[in-house]
Amino acid sequence: MMAPDSRDGAAPCACKGIRRCLVCEKLEEKGQLEATGRKVVHHFLYNPETKLAVCKDAAEEAASFPFPGVFLWEDFISEEEEEALISSMDQDVWNQSQSGRRKQDFGPKVNFKKRKVRMGGFSGLSSLSQKLVLRMQREPSLAGFQPVEQCNLDYHPQRGAAIDPHLDDSWLWGERLVTVNMLSSTTLTMSLEQGLPELGLEGEVHVAVHLPRKSLVALYAEARHRWKHAIRREDVRERRVCSTYRELSAEFSPGGQKAELGAQLLNIALSFQGAPV
Repeated sequence: MMAPDSRDGAAPCACKGIRRCLVCEKLEEKGQLEATGRKVVHHFLYNPETKLAVCKDAAEEAASFPFPGVFLWEDFISEEEEEALISSMDQDVWNQSQSGRRKQDFGPKVNFKKRKVRMGGFSGLSSLSQKLVLRMQREPSLAGFQPVEQCNLDYHPQRGAAIDPHLDDSWLWGERLVTVNMLSSTTLTMSLEQGLPELGLEGEVHVAVHLPRKSLVALYAEARHRWKHAIRREDVRERRVCSTYRELSAEFSPGGQKAELGAQLLNIALSFQGAPV
């Protein structure tokens, strides 16, 4: 079965507020995003071997600094696994999401503003994710990782797909965010709007984390809670699909105030019998 909206620009977008994609910009007769004004941005590149953010500009006062909280696993999946995963996803419905993306959710229904969680039609994570989760858990930094939500996102350059700088919720979602990057390489842009004055870096600081095709990236510690992360429009050059997995926070884990609900969610999730909700 062909996935809905497989034709470029055939369906309306789902952008709200300040978010934009190429579809709504065309509808609004805008050829490009409005200029946002000039600001000072310091650009660094993450080195996964040294775990340092290395400055791209030799003239910068801070040549490099430690960048904790990023784990990169190249060739996490094989080409055969990637093909099977994408084929399975494309047989399900892709729903429109904001900023030109499409999505498939495997997880509970959550109202983050009211802090409410309900099961809805949640029936577990995708069956194809079971062996991937077991593989993740063999990595020491992901030991004990038990995801309760999986979100598949589909990025098309023809739609101007991107995701704005943001911090993931920490009321329901726990310490580690894990993403498997498929079909094309891209760059995850980490940003700190207030800069790093202790290093002489006034203004915004960006750290580019290169994500090769078929790789896994995990964010935790400062990279999870202090630095915002984004995928910029210009870093989506071909179709890109990713699966992001999230674990439960301490409040929903054993000993937490909502441990019983957390146990119910986890039992459903790890049945790996789910369909997108």
